[in-house]
Formats: sequence, structure tokens, C-alpha cells
Amino acid sequence: MALATVTPPWAYTLQLPQDPRGPGIARATLRTVLTVHGMRDLVDTAELLASELVTNAYRHSAGSYSLRLRGAGRNRVRVGVWDSSPEIPDPFGGDGGGGGTADAPAGLAERGRGLYLVRQYADSWGAYPIRGGLPGQGGKVLWVECAGKPECGWGGLP
Repeated sequence: MALATVTPPWAYTLQLPQDPRGPGIARATLRTVLTVHGMRDLVDTAELLASELVTNAYRHSAGSYSLRLRGAGRNRVRVGVWDSSPEIPDPFGGDGGGGGTADAPAGLAERGRGLYLVRQYADSWGAYPIRGGLPGQGGKVLWVECAGKPECGWGGLP
């Protein structure tokens, strides 16, 4: 009789200081976690998504921020980034369903490209405010999910 192997749920949180090296450390951590959990085919896309969210947190918040990685089903990962700024950026304040329907930034726009890319490559996304608690514990969480599509031979960015 063969026993089915069940993968237990997993989650990791990485606290990052207000330091320009933080986004690189977050990317390296993400690559390691996904590789260890057998999700190597998600690394390229998840790294792009996490990089944009973490860089956004570094650039637009004054304090520390954190990266949270969580298994979200078979060959699926949820990447969340918390920061202390309560402002939810426009691309995450709209439909939040993962349809990628936001308008592209203008050709010479200096802002908005990163979160536009996030909405194009993520399977789903969202945001929620964090209210209450002690000072410095508020803010927001931006999250995305991406999944491998082995039935299509998909292994990362198109």
C-alpha cells in the first residue's frame, strides 16, 4: 500500500531595514525558499513580482518593511509585502481581482511601471490596510500570487 505524501503548509517572513540592499536580500531569500520547496519554475516570475513590491516599500515608506512568502496550493506561491505607509497605490486600489486591466503608464512616465508589471504577471493580487495597534504597526500589505502552469510548458516570464 502506497502512502500519499502531503506537503505541510509553509510560510516565511523576512524583516527588512530601510537599506538599499534590502530588495536584493529579499530576491535572494525568495529564490532559496522556492527552490527548497520544489517551485523552481516560479522563481523568475515571483522574483520580478517580489522585487517590484519590495522596492516600492523601500522607496515609499520611512521605516522597516517585510516580505512574506507562503505556499498557496500546488505549485502556487503568495508573496506579500508589508510597509508602514497607509497609502495603497492606484494599481492595487481598483478591481483587485487579477485581470490585469489597469492602463499602461505613459511612455515617458517616471512612475507606475513597476506596479503595472506586477498586475500583468501576477495571477491575482490585492491590498489591505493595517489599522490600529501600536504606533508603527499600521500601514498596508500588498500581495500577489503566481502559479506554475506545467500543462502549458510555462516556466517563468513569457
